[in-house]
Amino acid sequence: MKLYEDLKWRGLVYGMTDPELEGVLNDVPSTFYLGADPTADSLHVGHLLAYMVAKRLMDYGHKPILVIGGGTGLIGDPSFKSNERQLLTIETSLKNAEGIIKQVKHLLPNALIVNNYEWISSLNAIEFLRDIGKHFNVSYMMSKDSVKSRIDNGISFTEFSYQIIQAWDFEHLFKTRGCNMQIGGQDQWGNITSGLELIRKIHGAESKAYGFTFPLVTKSDGTKFGKSEDGSVWLDPEKTSVYEFYQFWINTADDDVLMRLKQFTFLSRKEIEEIEASFQNEPHLRLAQKRLAEELTILVHGEEAYKEAIKITEALFSGEIKDLTLQEIEVAFKEFSHTSIDDEPMLVDLLLTIELASSKRQAREFIQNGAIQVNGEKVTDTNYIVQKDAAIGKTYTIVRKGKKTYALVKH
Repeated sequence: MKLYEDLKWRGLVYGMTDPELEGVLNDVPSTFYLGADPTADSLHVGHLLAYMVAKRLMDYGHKPILVIGGGTGLIGDPSFKSNERQLLTIETSLKNAEGIIKQVKHLLPNALIVNNYEWISSLNAIEFLRDIGKHFNVSYMMSKDSVKSRIDNGISFTEFSYQIIQAWDFEHLFKTRGCNMQIGGQDQWGNITSGLELIRKIHGAESKAYGFTFPLVTKSDGTKFGKSEDGSVWLDPEKTSVYEFYQFWINTADDDVLMRLKQFTFLSRKEIEEIEASFQNEPHLRLAQKRLAEELTILVHGEEAYKEAIKITEALFSGEIKDLTLQEIEVAFKEFSHTSIDDEPMLVDLLLTIELASSKRQAREFIQNGAIQVNGEKVTDTNYIVQKDAAIGKTYTIVRKGKKTYALVKH
């Protein structure tokens, strides 16, 4: 399958600045760039699609330049933001850039990675106004949707100038690296076309450069993609554990999962169609979600981390939790009730403390009816004492009521 056809089938084509780009994508090895501003020290899953698109182009013979916006990140992209971003310090921008570069190297290990702070930091105000700014018409800049949406609420000159700086990125890479294509999400259309306009004015109308955009990912219910109940789902395991990352994908809605397989995995069309047939016949098995979660967890965190996420998932589902390490327990029970104790209480009293029962009578009934497990073992003795020596690693006692309600007790 040709590259453009594959991108189209996967729902990854939103806009192209030139009809001939289809032929370029299919048959002409080109150098393209993708940028990301270091607004945090980690990428989140909302960024991931862009790097998946870049890898697809790379696999078809195109050469990627991954630009980390250590310079543009100091300004802030106003594209479709209702309010102005908080300005980063130079120190924060460069520190964030270091974290993102590490992740990008993992996702695309053979790609060229550059930080635009290298050339933006050398630009002085006179050069900016005379050599770059003179090529931009204010009316043209205000016609961009990313700017028009902010005019009523107000936009500073700093953010207004963002499209000029990013355009210069494109022109700089065109001149120094032979980069003739920029890719980005649909919200980057205005910035990309500004770059093409700058290239045309500096290097002549015959200069060949292109822009390609892919759709922003949204859920079928219209809500924003990339968020969990706790906020953004980060690629950094210190911010979002591998187990939480896996759970984000395994909980993909039925209406979304097949499109996510097309967009975010490198499974072939045949493989995805086979998964689709199985999914439609036996949706309760959630095979599509399991394969999606497997592919993405291995891609971002590796095989061993994926196995750990599976281990925690199966332990929580089955209740067999005694084999979990202390670190795995802390990850697995992060979202459940946490209580610390200094004594060794009777289980009846502990159920009240951790709010799994509303009275001692109810606690005894739960225990007698076999509804309570302690560290994976059913307890029916109403005189059971919760001892530190019996805790997992002499640190944690895990109490389970029914099938899904857990509480973590730390000794």
